[in-house]
Amino acid sequence: MFRKTVFRNWFRFNKVPKQDESLVHQALADYQNELFPAGVLAVASKLNISKKKGNIVVTFTLPFPCQSEYQTITEHVQQTFISANKQSSVSVEITINIFPVFMHSYDGIKNIIVISSGKGGVGKSTTTVNLAYALQAQGASVGILDADVYGPSLPKMLGLEGSHPRSPNGINLEPVTKNGIEAMSTGFLADGQDAKIWRGALASSAFEQMLKETLWGGIDYLLIDMPPGTGDIQLTLAQKIEAVVSVIVTTPQDIALIDATKGINMFEQVNMPVLGLIENMSYHVCPKCQSKSPLFGEHGGEALAQAKAIPLLGQLPLNINIRQCADDGSSIQQQDPQSDIAELYRTLASKLAAELYYQKDSRSSLN
Repeated sequence: MFRKTVFRNWFRFNKVPKQDESLVHQALADYQNELFPAGVLAVASKLNISKKKGNIVVTFTLPFPCQSEYQTITEHVQQTFISANKQSSVSVEITINIFPVFMHSYDGIKNIIVISSGKGGVGKSTTTVNLAYALQAQGASVGILDADVYGPSLPKMLGLEGSHPRSPNGINLEPVTKNGIEAMSTGFLADGQDAKIWRGALASSAFEQMLKETLWGGIDYLLIDMPPGTGDIQLTLAQKIEAVVSVIVTTPQDIALIDATKGINMFEQVNMPVLGLIENMSYHVCPKCQSKSPLFGEHGGEALAQAKAIPLLGQLPLNINIRQCADDGSSIQQQDPQSDIAELYRTLASKLAAELYYQKDSRSSLN
């Protein structure tokens, strides 16, 4: 009898009042932004509201990485309670569970995103590497496949020059890992002097082998850094990848936008969905007065995105720290994680992952 009484008292004390549960649901539904256009509640799963030592504990799972949102979500829920004259302290515990949005035959990979550009010199490879680190910072596991056979830059940008993948069985290759990012590149298979021999059918074969025979370690996202341009090799590589989406990198410059349009048309030709557009080198921020200068024109990426009815995922500045990190084989997410440019990349990474979920995941409420 004593034990039953203790249990009833414990249950009564720790039971969450219906009004408090309603406030949590209200707060999560009202938290809306670019990542959560219909509110957090629309995409949250495994929602649990409990009470521990008189405090409200809210736990749930999200389908894409967004760790930089955790604090503001928690503050929003707490503020909802304060506005309702509730004195309870609220803690929010969020986990990420990323599912494959397409069925495919590649082991150790959940989702594949092709990063492409209509021409060289727009910062495609730099964007790919920084997106990988930003996705990791937001809570995802990431790999990069360097398919740029004309000039593999991944070894340099990751600080892995001279590295070579190991083969545990004489058939498969283990990815080279740097700071938790898994990587594979033709630059690991041949030194810079020989990189130019990867052409035509040989390049296509090497790419397919790297994709299929690398022992990827169960990564959430594989970013494929494509060769620049829209020629035969780009078409061949695009046709050989199953169940993927693409992202186009451009600058605001007119000539770059013309080539970016060709890139979008190429992916439409091979029925590869274009997830969105990234405008790189959108502006330069003066280090003294903080004014923004559009060195390569304005609104070009926005106009192209509207014309093609695809999202403009983000606009990135021309930034010397990004160039220095690329040359040093380091990451702005590690060197200066509190900087504006590091935050921009994290925001872009989460928006990219969210768009993949909203556009292509059958579990999304928008599909």
